[in-house]
Amino acid sequence: MGEFCEEAFEVLKVDKRDYVPTTLEDEVRVDKLCSELLHRFYSEIQEAGLTPEEATALAGAADYFIRDFVVSIKGRSIFDERPGIVRQFAGNWYIVNTMEPIASEIDGYLAGIREFYRFLYGHQLISIKFLQAIEAECAQLDYYAERIESFWDIKGDGYDAWEKECTLKG
Repeated sequence: MGEFCEEAFEVLKVDKRDYVPTTLEDEVRVDKLCSELLHRFYSEIQEAGLTPEEATALAGAADYFIRDFVVSIKGRSIFDERPGIVRQFAGNWYIVNTMEPIASEIDGYLAGIREFYRFLYGHQLISIKFLQAIEAECAQLDYYAERIESFWDIKGDGYDAWEKECTLKG
């Protein structure tokens, strides 16, 4: 995966400032912009040779992360290049907000996230340094699997210590 970003596609005209949610109401506007960008991602990965099923799986995973977590929960722009966002998603938020969190499902989300950020990098919308940080966070499946196990092992008031190890704060 990732080879499709090397191919020449029509240059995306994106004003990154438009992707910064400033109010709760403004989040709807940013959500729509992200949805349009995700549709572009979906189209490009299909043009690069992925089957509709493969493209749907990757785009759906990226969509869940981008719209439900980055924009809605974190209130951040998808172009905010602060590392740690994938780790917060996969090592905390997904686990707490999923009825039966499983590592294989996280792996599917991470594949979509990784490919979406490769798409952004391919259009020169993020830096190589940030892409590398995203890819490194996406590669930590063992850590996320351990986080799931330790979540199920929480006893008494142990949640705070569990949450603190991979906090959503910040």
